[in-house]
Amino acid sequence: MTTLHIVDDDEAIRDALGWLFQSRNVPVAGWPSAESFLESWRPDTAGCLLLDIRMEGMSGLELFDRLLSKGCRMPVIFLTGHGDVPIAVGALKKGARDFVEKPFNDNELVDRVIDALAYDAEQREREAGQAGLAARLATLTQRERQVMELVVAGRLNKVIADELGISMRTVEVHRSHVFEKMRVKTAVELTRLLTGAA
Repeated sequence: MTTLHIVDDDEAIRDALGWLFQSRNVPVAGWPSAESFLESWRPDTAGCLLLDIRMEGMSGLELFDRLLSKGCRMPVIFLTGHGDVPIAVGALKKGARDFVEKPFNDNELVDRVIDALAYDAEQREREAGQAGLAARLATLTQRERQVMELVVAGRLNKVIADELGISMRTVEVHRSHVFEKMRVKTAVELTRLLTGAA
């Protein structure tokens, strides 16, 4: 499981939230300010951000805006007081995952965070798969790519040979190379791989 990053300038709240999530086996990192989190944030920082809207210094909203400008796609859940609901709704429109009003129900908050952590893990897995697919596609020669496109289109070897002006044996060799490089055994697997990444 990835990490829940709690950013709150109130040490007592940070500690209480840390204890709550650790008691549910959720890994936690606490940050005393938006600035401290922003300083340590990297594009590969995984997990979920539980962010207080109102803090001394940089506010939670300012941190959220700065992270967005840096390309951060980590799910963000805002903790908000009663009067901050319109502000939190505005953050949702910018892409925040959720907001939770104080006082909050512990179980509901934990469930929302676990959902956000699962979402982040799925997104990162999908991105890694797409990067792996792109790397495999990059190994194909131009002719192998042409053969692959026709195989995926459902063409038979004889038809591919006619369309490309090459022998059927050459099509079979290219097709074999495509399957090997793409790590599939059948045209159906190849089609699923390529359409699943689209």
